[in-house]
Amino acid sequence: MQTVSPKNQKKKSSSNHQKGNSPRKGWGLMPKGSSFLSNLATTILIFLLLMSLYSLAESFTKPDTTIPLSTVAADVAEGKIQSITVKGDSLNLSYSDGSEKTSRKDPSAGIPETLATYGVTPEELAKVAITIEGQSGFEFWFLSLAPILIPVFFLAFLFWFLSRQVRGAGMQAFSFGQSKARVIDPADMSQRVTFKDVAGAREAKEELLEIVDFLKSPKKFLDIGARIPKGIILMGAPGTGKTLLARAVAGEAGVPFFSISGSEFVEMFVGVGASRVRDLFQLAKKAAPAIIFVDEIDAVGRTRGAGMGGGNDEREQTLNQILVEMDGFEPNEKVVVMAATNRPDVLDPALLRPGRFDRRVTIDLPDRRDREDILKVHAAKKPLGPDVALSVIAERTPGFSGAELYSLMNEGAILAARENRKEITQYDLIRSIEKVMLGPERKSHLLSKREKELTAYHEAGHALVSSILEHADPVHKISIISRGRAAGYTLKLPFDDRKMQSKKQFLDDIAATLGGYVAEELVLGDVTTGPSNDLQVITALARDMVSRYGMSDKLGPIAFGERQLGNEPYSEKVASEIDAEVSRIIDEAKARATDVVMKYRVVLDAIAKELVEKETVEREAFEKILVLNGIIPKKKEEEI
Repeated sequence: MQTVSPKNQKKKSSSNHQKGNSPRKGWGLMPKGSSFLSNLATTILIFLLLMSLYSLAESFTKPDTTIPLSTVAADVAEGKIQSITVKGDSLNLSYSDGSEKTSRKDPSAGIPETLATYGVTPEELAKVAITIEGQSGFEFWFLSLAPILIPVFFLAFLFWFLSRQVRGAGMQAFSFGQSKARVIDPADMSQRVTFKDVAGAREAKEELLEIVDFLKSPKKFLDIGARIPKGIILMGAPGTGKTLLARAVAGEAGVPFFSISGSEFVEMFVGVGASRVRDLFQLAKKAAPAIIFVDEIDAVGRTRGAGMGGGNDEREQTLNQILVEMDGFEPNEKVVVMAATNRPDVLDPALLRPGRFDRRVTIDLPDRRDREDILKVHAAKKPLGPDVALSVIAERTPGFSGAELYSLMNEGAILAARENRKEITQYDLIRSIEKVMLGPERKSHLLSKREKELTAYHEAGHALVSSILEHADPVHKISIISRGRAAGYTLKLPFDDRKMQSKKQFLDDIAATLGGYVAEELVLGDVTTGPSNDLQVITALARDMVSRYGMSDKLGPIAFGERQLGNEPYSEKVASEIDAEVSRIIDEAKARATDVVMKYRVVLDAIAKELVEKETVEREAFEKILVLNGIIPKKKEEEI
């Protein structure tokens, strides 16, 4: 059981990174000793097996029909043989009954002399048609040399195979320090991305347009003495499209795009990362103008001095090499380095100083208009039904990142295909919102009658308190159908996107979250494990109000750091005061929720009854219950 609001969503990381073609062919994996010996043994066994199978097949398919010369002479004397074909020292015999046999003669003697020695008279031999066929030179030499050449060729092939394996193992050592960056060729239209493919992020795109202009025509900047920023760092929450924007810059400028992750620089061997950095910049300089993109740069660009390796720390050496390459003695005016991170606070100050990553572009979560544009991009190749209103979906997804909106549209298409429909409906997209936020429905999780009633009152408590308190978010949907780990949920969403939260909003949100706990306690006379997630959420929120946002009247506008082992920014006395303030905020919020539930007990029963009957109550049906009981539902400003 839980309430769902934008600030309580767990953001999912997304990677828009797509692999291109590698600028350099690899040498494959380094073979181990055991693999090498097994390959050798396998090759020999396969060869011997094939030879055995061939010999066995020959023995079965061609029965032995060779007869001795004495039998041939006897058959000629009796008139059984019609013709004899002489081919070298081989005799092909055709009998009167249609059968054919073979024999061999002395290579130094002709057929008449050979048969005469066995008593065949010239008259008897004259009745047989004798044909002599000459053997070609190629056939003669092939048959003569084949027993020698075939083993020689096999040994040569075996030697070549073994030397290739050894050479590959040796060359792997030389390629170990080479860059593993993927490159997207500007001529590859299938992988090209432009700003038209990136919806939202209007300010970020405007900031990056000058980088595109420089890469297209650097002369006008250089002539006036201007230097374009060498490094642009993209900062934003996971899934906001940082990698996609970097690819769009390269696509707009029509330059090669070298992409690599920060973790790919770091290996267990000291110096490998620095070598890969040098190799990457050399490749980019040869292809200049070009863009180098380092994704998740915080994996290698963390503040130095925090590691245990001292001067031999591989990650620090890699970072040092990046700093040198970006601000070394050689000017590389036509290579722009772009990087992405969602943790700019841990980056080394030397990395962010002017002359290196001196341009910082922040990419925020999309607002309602941006979300609608992003949904249109993802819906471009999907058949939508006539009832689909993407503006409504954008309103119901505050706090969603671009990656989550993509997942939403994809889930909607999957739901439609699963039900054998050709179009995506609005209902599919509404269900997809809840699936992305909470997980799939657990239809097999059947509640008993008492559990169903308990869950209904719990969710009704959330919805009622949220509807009565002035600064709480309006309710869009209530359900007692299990999703993910929640037995039920109340979907609370603000009408407008918020960049800041006030103290009153926090306090009302805590009270609304406690509405389910209070409803269980007052109506059913007991408390279950259902509100466990709610309690975790409000405790963390109340502690942030006191220790981070300065919203405590007793402690005042002071931000306290996190108290950890070895890092204690405040005393035990202050810690006790913080705990007391957290308890006070939660107790006061519980008292307010209790007052609401007791005052509007009739409304609570009506909401719970509707949930037990229908299991899901949408916003329209919920507001009807409020109006029937004299409560005015919350409206948008334009509706007012």
